[in-house]
Amino acid sequence: MRGYPTEWTGREARLTEATSAGDAVAGRTLEAAVQAEPSAQEERFQTANVATVSAGHAIHDTYTSFLSPLLPAFIEALHLSNTGAGFLTFFLRSPSLLQPFIGHLADRVSLRYFVIFAPAVSAAAMSLLGIASSYAVLALLLLAAGLSSASLHAVGPAMAGVLSGRNLGRGMGVWMVGGELGRTLGPIIVVTAVELLSLRGTPWLMVGGILASALLYIRLKDVSGRPLRAAPSPPWRDALRSMRFLMVPLAGVLAAQALLTAAVTVYLPVFMTEQGASLWIAGASLTIVEAAGVAGALSGGALSDRLGRRPVLVIAMVVSPLAMGLLLLLDGWVMFPVLLVLGFSALATTPVVMAMVQERFPEFRALANGIYMAVSFTIAIVGTVVLGALGDWAGLRTAYAVAAVGMLLGVPLLRLLPHEGGRREEDRTNP
Repeated sequence: MRGYPTEWTGREARLTEATSAGDAVAGRTLEAAVQAEPSAQEERFQTANVATVSAGHAIHDTYTSFLSPLLPAFIEALHLSNTGAGFLTFFLRSPSLLQPFIGHLADRVSLRYFVIFAPAVSAAAMSLLGIASSYAVLALLLLAAGLSSASLHAVGPAMAGVLSGRNLGRGMGVWMVGGELGRTLGPIIVVTAVELLSLRGTPWLMVGGILASALLYIRLKDVSGRPLRAAPSPPWRDALRSMRFLMVPLAGVLAAQALLTAAVTVYLPVFMTEQGASLWIAGASLTIVEAAGVAGALSGGALSDRLGRRPVLVIAMVVSPLAMGLLLLLDGWVMFPVLLVLGFSALATTPVVMAMVQERFPEFRALANGIYMAVSFTIAIVGTVVLGALGDWAGLRTAYAVAAVGMLLGVPLLRLLPHEGGRREEDRTNP
């Protein structure tokens, strides 16, 4: 087209193609992209702001990771089964079903205060678990922490993604490093607090979360986290229709990973205590896994920018079950190097998937991220309860073996995910 830049012409061509194909959502959002070229600020990686958001994620997830290492204590104090203990994660994670609604709102107005105040709210709720007098009180505290967590995880990744510019995989890796770092520190902090202060001394731990929210307010009160030239969000029905080509196969992949993820992040302390480890050693094993997950998250996201999303997912979903199988064959301290490999590979997939979701729906990334997180957390809840029930019926060693096989069986599902450049070929020809 004469008189227009080459890049504008390319965008107009995509707009025409999408409109002629009948894809109303793509047409509207591409039209908005034609009208608003990204600025230099939107394109660059804003290191300080991304690091700040990730730090808030780290502090928040430090507290929400208290549950798993305390499960052996709750099982003993309240005489719970593995299924009953695992079902506590339902109360912590069920508010994630609200994340699409929070994300849809975040595409319209800045919800940075959800990121700012989440550490304080979750810190207060999780620190009070130690003095909970009954299962019902535990459930109420976990629901409160879950609502705070849902708000953070619906808004935070989209905010970090906007601040990451073109380096979306890197940004999601940094975001996940915060979460993994928090889940690394949380177990060792809470079991050490129990050793020194007893279970009823944990409320003192909430001070850290309150101070963190105060610092986040100072750093982020003027940071919107929304694109400077955001496109208008499409109606719910159109948005959901446009996302099904990715979300449906992705749900299958997440289901294949669910049992192994629960084995690594929820039941590992219970598994270790069954092997004769103390509560402190069991908590430390979870810290080892999550510490390896820090490196896995950062490496997985960055590598997916270079190698592609699907190749990195394939590698992680093959290595993790093999490491799990090796773990079941070992005993004693030799298990810990295997835990490093298991944590690195099993936790490297999340930033890759989050980058995949956001790069395909930049026009309503908070809504897309919210739907992904709701699907992910829901599948994780089911996987946790199923693994606990299987552990009660056949033993956790058998349950862990089933989890490893399940992830391996999910590898072929990766072929159903869209290629790096967009939809699968059949999706492009049959919109």
